[in-house]
Amino acid sequence: MTASFQILILGYGEMGHAMEYLLKDHYQLAIWEKFPIDGFSSVVIEESAPHADIVLFCIPVNPHQEVVQQIALLLKKTCLCVSIAKGLDETGKTAAQIFSENLAEHQPFALLYGPMISEEIRAGRYAFGQLGCRDLAAFHTMKTCFHHTKLYIDHTFDIPGISWSVILKNVYAMAFGMADELKLGDNMRGYLAVAALQELNQIVHAMNGQSDSPYHLAGLGDLITTATSESSHHHELGRRLAREETQNICGEGPHTLKMIKQHQLINTQNYPLLQLIDTIAQNPHNIRLKFDEYLEGTYKNSKFQTTRSASKKW
Repeated sequence: MTASFQILILGYGEMGHAMEYLLKDHYQLAIWEKFPIDGFSSVVIEESAPHADIVLFCIPVNPHQEVVQQIALLLKKTCLCVSIAKGLDETGKTAAQIFSENLAEHQPFALLYGPMISEEIRAGRYAFGQLGCRDLAAFHTMKTCFHHTKLYIDHTFDIPGISWSVILKNVYAMAFGMADELKLGDNMRGYLAVAALQELNQIVHAMNGQSDSPYHLAGLGDLITTATSESSHHHELGRRLAREETQNICGEGPHTLKMIKQHQLINTQNYPLLQLIDTIAQNPHNIRLKFDEYLEGTYKNSKFQTTRSASKKW
């Protein structure tokens, strides 16, 4: 028997539309949009929040704290808050940190990250995500919620790991766009995948996440999707930077770099590829030369020359 959920969708952008497409035929939906376009009637958030069994945050990270504080005292104790936001707010916090600091201790919350391009979801294609949450009850709720859809999810307890994997994949995806615009070839694309994952693994570990998290859906899966899709915003940002364009270079990736530096979250000098992307984002000139210098410096420092092997000598 299918459970009956009342679901409140916050935000009616690309992902809000995608969630509506997946859920409208099976559950009672309420959709709130702070800035509704003509022809769309938004619910009143204070009226809908008390009735919700699930609240889907399909909004950027920046307004999360304001919205959470607006509805936190109105929610049922069993209401599950789920964010799909893949960035940092202006204080350098993740969606998980905002939930943890602003929701009541008993309030369940989760993060849903992975290869979930909204256009493909609305076209009826497959999508995949990892649900990061502290208890399995929340996972079973969301698995039931998407049971009738082509969005397949699995579970992880590693909230910091998937949070930083998905946040930083937007940054690393820009390097793929740069390389494609410079026509550096498929070999470079393969190298960038390895280099990005190695650095992601190190950063996630430093952020108290599990070191294997970057190799799953929220990391490798979403990185491949974002880094190789011609329709990807961050892939296009990389292309534009490689063309030495400086106007309107905005998105979660550039904002993440800004927040990392502003709040001293990561020492980018410890991660050569991340440092390269940051350098280019700040000064998009002589990009090909910067790639050459990065590769020469990386290999002179023997970052990728030695690979451990578990095989026995023969």
